[in-house]
Amino acid sequence: PRSRVTPLVPQGPSMGTSQKVDLKIIIIGALGVGKTSLLHQYVHKKFYEDYHTTLGASILTKDLAVDNTPLKLQIWDTGGQERFRSMVSTFYKGSDGCMLAFDVTDRESFESLDNWRDDFLEKGSKGEQDFPMVVLGNKIDICNRQVPKEIASAWCKEKDIPYFEVSAKNNINVAEAFETLAKRALTTYKGIFESYLTDSIKLAPNDKPKKSCC
Repeated sequence: PRSRVTPLVPQGPSMGTSQKVDLKIIIIGALGVGKTSLLHQYVHKKFYEDYHTTLGASILTKDLAVDNTPLKLQIWDTGGQERFRSMVSTFYKGSDGCMLAFDVTDRESFESLDNWRDDFLEKGSKGEQDFPMVVLGNKIDICNRQVPKEIASAWCKEKDIPYFEVSAKNNINVAEAFETLAKRALTTYKGIFESYLTDSIKLAPNDKPKKSCC
């Protein structure tokens, strides 16, 4: 299953606000765009200058509440090296939300977003074009910008993905980006949850058509 629920009260006919929802969020993008810095800034409120290149994936968790629903985000930070792309794609499974990150001072990292997005949609979302995503343009604190805000915004608008200009170093818009993705993922989760309940009701034994006697 794509999503997991930890009931804090007995399971009822609808999703109550006292149920804690576990959501898996994955961060993908080219090497060096600051994915690890973004994650640590959001979870620990700290910025470190030196990070070793992420090989495979590392995971941090964050508790928060969205629309009165308690959430536990399991956030996967993935490596951006091209030769590890096939390994990273194995971590897509079970994701509830995807964060695409690029570096506004690195044009190639922006141009690679199409490939990262297509790879995720193919292997991680079973082709769902409306899968919960956000795009982060990181390092807006650095002067030598190569990707204009207008260009990145237009790319995201065309694909109906929220766009955030962020700085992991100065903690600009980082929490807003993660929380927007969490909200979109929760909305999708609730839709799947309600659909599951509806299907369960339809499949209830008492609803089976009665056999006619001949």
